[in-house]
Amino acid sequence: MGYDESPSDKRRSSRGDDDGSYERDRRSRTMRRDDSHRRSDRRVEKSRSRSRDRRRHRRSRSPDDARQPRSTSRDRRRGKETEHRRKRSRDHERHGGRDSHRRRARDEDLDDRRDRDRGGKQIVKRNGPLPSQADSFAVTQGEEPQKPKEKPNYGNTGALAAASNSIVQSDGSRIVLKYHEPPEARKASPKDEWKLFVFKGEDIVDTVPISNRSCWLVGRELAVVDLPAEHPSISKQHGVIQFRYIEKRNEYGDNIGKVKPYLIDLDSANGTQLNGKAVPGSRYVELQDKDMIQFGQSTREYVVMLAPKN
Repeated sequence: MGYDESPSDKRRSSRGDDDGSYERDRRSRTMRRDDSHRRSDRRVEKSRSRSRDRRRHRRSRSPDDARQPRSTSRDRRRGKETEHRRKRSRDHERHGGRDSHRRRARDEDLDDRRDRDRGGKQIVKRNGPLPSQADSFAVTQGEEPQKPKEKPNYGNTGALAAASNSIVQSDGSRIVLKYHEPPEARKASPKDEWKLFVFKGEDIVDTVPISNRSCWLVGRELAVVDLPAEHPSISKQHGVIQFRYIEKRNEYGDNIGKVKPYLIDLDSANGTQLNGKAVPGSRYVELQDKDMIQFGQSTREYVVMLAPKN
């Protein structure tokens, strides 16, 4: 005889089945969630390990390694092509130089052959403008062309300058001046009163105010000199007292100009002395207050003095 389940048993069995399916779903969901967590943990761990590796590699590299570019196959290929072009250009220059040398030698041989064909007459090469037709014909005939005529020279010979610096005497003779004033020649300042005292022994023979002129020529040539000196040891144009404007730089860098007297010997035969010392010829020597000058072997003394200012 069969056994029939009651409605309460049916409900109890259906409830058990529902509980089992729920438990299975819950377990599957839990397993899937755990698997996703594990995968995410693995990804995080991998990324962390890669970051650690990069940091370790970055610390291990030196600064020089960071500066050096990476060598790639493209760079190597480009370097090979560049080296190949350089080698080809060097070979071309080497062979081209040989060809040019051979070409030059061949041209020289052709020129020599042409000269021999002409009978050994070589054409004279000249610099400058082309020669005239007559000169070209003379060269081809083996003759020397005519030399050009010398042109007149209109430059200064010095004769006119000597004539312009000369004085004509009454008898028609000329006296050439040995001295010419320089561009810096000036008269002395009116505030400076220079005088020349002529002593013979202890006596004052003459007093000459020299501030009113820029140049005083001393000598025996009465026609041209400004201060006559009759001693036979003194030359006709012996020396000069010249006032000159000279600029000098002071300690502050400013240019200060002043007119001062200077003495120059005109290469005289017996010379000039300043304060007992010989004066070099054709050279200016500055004169100071109370300087004493002697011309030749004369015993007269010329003392230069500056009057005191009021």
